Formats: sequence, structure tokens, C-alpha cells
Amino acid sequence: MRPPTDRPSIIVIGAGFGGIGTAVALRRAGYRDVTVLERGSSVGGVWRDNTYPGAACDVPSSLYSFSFAPHPGWPRRYSRQPEIRDYIERAARDHGVLDQVRLGVEVASAAYDEEASRWHLTTTAGEQVSCDVLVSAVGQLSRPSVPELPGSERFEGPAFHSAHWPEDLDLAGRRVAVLGTGASAIQFVPAIAPEAAHVTVFQRSAPYVVPKPDRAYTRVHRAAFRRVPALQAAARAAVMWVTERYNESLVDGTRLKRLVHLAWRAQLRLQVRDAELRRRLRPDHPLGCKRVLFSNDWYPALAREDVSLVTEPVVEVLPHGVRDAAGVEHAADVVVYGTGFAATEFLAPMQVTGVGGADLHERWRQGAHAYLGLCVPDFPNLFVVYGPNTNLGGSSIVNMIEAAADGVVTLLDRMRAGGASSVRVRPEVAAAFDAEVQDRLQRSVWASCSSWYREPTGRITTNWPGLVAEYQDRCARLDPAHFQLV
Repeated sequence: MRPPTDRPSIIVIGAGFGGIGTAVALRRAGYRDVTVLERGSSVGGVWRDNTYPGAACDVPSSLYSFSFAPHPGWPRRYSRQPEIRDYIERAARDHGVLDQVRLGVEVASAAYDEEASRWHLTTTAGEQVSCDVLVSAVGQLSRPSVPELPGSERFEGPAFHSAHWPEDLDLAGRRVAVLGTGASAIQFVPAIAPEAAHVTVFQRSAPYVVPKPDRAYTRVHRAAFRRVPALQAAARAAVMWVTERYNESLVDGTRLKRLVHLAWRAQLRLQVRDAELRRRLRPDHPLGCKRVLFSNDWYPALAREDVSLVTEPVVEVLPHGVRDAAGVEHAADVVVYGTGFAATEFLAPMQVTGVGGADLHERWRQGAHAYLGLCVPDFPNLFVVYGPNTNLGGSSIVNMIEAAADGVVTLLDRMRAGGASSVRVRPEVAAAFDAEVQDRLQRSVWASCSSWYREPTGRITTNWPGLVAEYQDRCARLDPAHFQLV
């Protein structure tokens, strides 16, 4: 038995919001032997990778930031990619964890040694690393999803996922084919349309796009936030209240949801005069079933004469364009895949092995599940931040990340206080939690259509069925009887 004062060695995988937030929570709780492994060349996670034109957040920065690191210098209400990436690095530096990050290290596998109560990791470079506690903070939106289309290898121009946007790409005078109309596409299409010769957008399913109440902050705003921190805290609380009401509406249906629907309808009618184009931009699913998007310039971009909307699926990539299911060939010099991420493939492509050779990906073959998205039976001392069923239809995921990180600290404190070498969730507790979550999710709007929230089987593996406040409360009140100390 290790003494209660012994500090375990901890490895956190990923240096985005989840990894940095967890590292700070551990440091504030007195854990110093913490290493953050990051496969990229800097911290920032998705906000380092997604540098496409127009990249920005659709949650106000007062809420899309750490509660322990308010930033009065945000230039806008909805901040853009470079500002968010810089914020994450600044928060890591200011809270003493930036030096704990090892860059350019990707974990290939992790195996639990039950006799030693330690995790043994192997990197893609073949390095062997061990720790007492392993935290995965790789997130749900870190692995781009690119469809396997016939002929894609024959395309003679640049072809890439939006998360891998070439730094020196010049689109002036070039024809661009964009596959997908998700959260990334509605940002970069309006940004590139004035530059490109022509943009052809291929839409599989029309999204709901509502106005984005964005604005630049003035020097007066920023000075007020610096001098009176309570003003920014009040703004955060107000945004939190509104987004919680929206989260509530996705399950129960409320007046707010009807107002959002009216806002979408009004924007579409005002910004798209062509009746036929409006018809093709009407979603075929209930509002909220898929991610609701925020933009003031998506519909105007599609209404441009040099932008075309195609609703036929792409079936083949040609050397100089793409072919749709109707047989029409669309000329293109550049192909951009705005096709989202492999959100339901948690922790992939890492190979994770627990007690008795338990294979995590085999355990999750029918859909990922974890107690509070945090713990999996037979995988002691493994915690997942932003894990299964912790995504949100609205509000800020940063609040969920902070709650999960606090839960990790609570369990490690109990492990140390009990003189234990490991902590694991009881299988029957995890099973009961999963049954509860899936029952609630099947009564939500997300069960009414196919989306990246769901597995092909219909199981919803990404989203949380309640309010952020409920998740925060459950992570703050972890029942000791639900866990086994060894």
C-alpha cells in the first residue's frame, strides 16, 4: 500500500481545452508529477488544427473559456481561431502547466499492469512511458473524417479536409468544390467565396442556420471587464442561463426552441430571395436533431452568382472535378472536405488494454460508454475527459471539461487518502448509468434523425441528456460506494 501522502505520476494525453484544463485542476490540487503528451507542435487541440478561413467559435467567449482564467481582452463576443488558440496557451503558461507539455509525442497504445498498478504507454516513435494514472483528453472532434470516394487519388489539384487547410493556399481564380455543409463549411465558404472564381457546395442535409449575435468589443468594453471583473462574470452567467434553457429545450421542447425556429425561418426568407434555393435550404429534420449552426453570412454566400448549391451526392472524384449521383460533372481545381470528424470513435486509433487483457475498443464495439463519460469498468486509473455522452447540443463544453477534471481530482484524492494504488468504477454502477442515459437520450430530439451524434445502430454515444448543471453536480458528488479502491 502506498502512503496517503504519496503523489502518483499522471500522464494526460492531449493539450487542448481538455488536457490543459485537467492539468491545471491537478496542479491546483497539489499534484505535481503530471506530464501532458501532445502529438502536435503546440498546444491548442482543435483550435491549433483548424486554421481554415473564418474559423471561429459559436459560443460567446465569456462562457467558452476556463472559469478560473477569465480574459477581459477578448476582441469579439465570439472569438476566432487564433485568439482561442492563444488563450489556451496563455492559460497553460499562467497556471504553470505549459512546461509540463511534451510536444510531438503521439501515444499508440496503453496497457494496464495490474500487478504494479501502472499504465505502460508506447508512442508512435517507439518510446516506452509509464505512469500511475492515465487521463485521455483527446476529445471528440480531433480526427477528421474523409469519405472514401472512387477516383479521389486521381484528382490533380489540392484536396484536403478543412482541418488540414494548407497555409499557403491561394484560391484566386480557382474553382472550388466543397463537400459538406456543417459547422466548418458555413464558416469557410463565405470567407473564400469572394476570392475563388466559383464555389460549388455539395449538401447532403440542409442545416438549421440561425443569426449569430456577434460584435466587436470596444476599448470601453475591455477596460470595464478589466476594472470590474464582475461585469464579465455576469455576462458569463447570463450566457450560461440562456444556453441551459436551450439544452433543456432539446429534450422537452420549450418556447425558446420555437423562437430559435422562427429566427431560422426569418433569416432564410430575408437572406435568400430565390424560392427554389430556399426550398433546397430547408432542413428535413426537427430543429436540434443535428447541430444548429450560427452564421450571418452563410445564406448570403449561397445566394451569390459565383456559388452553386448541389443536393445530389458526390459519387466520384475526377482528375479535374467531381461527379454527382445524377451524372453531372462539376469542374473543380480544389476539393475541400468539410465532412466533419469521427466523433464516435473515442480514443482511436490508440490501442487501450485493461485488466485481464480487456480491449477498450472491443468493449465499445457497439458504441462507447463510460460512467459520467469518465470511467470504464476493468480500466483502473484511466479517466476520459470529454468522453462518451458528455457533448452538448448547446452551451460550452469547457464547463463539462472542468467538471470532469474536478471529478478526476476527487477520485485521486480518495485513492491517496485510502492508501490505495488504484480506483475503478463498479461494473453494475456503470451499467445502470448507461441504461439511464440511453433511456433519456431516446426521448430527446437527437433520436429523431441520423447524425454524427449517433452510431449506425441508433445508439447516441456523444451527447449528454441533461443540463450542464446536472453534470457538474454529479461530478462534484461522486458516491464513494460507486467505486472500488484496491
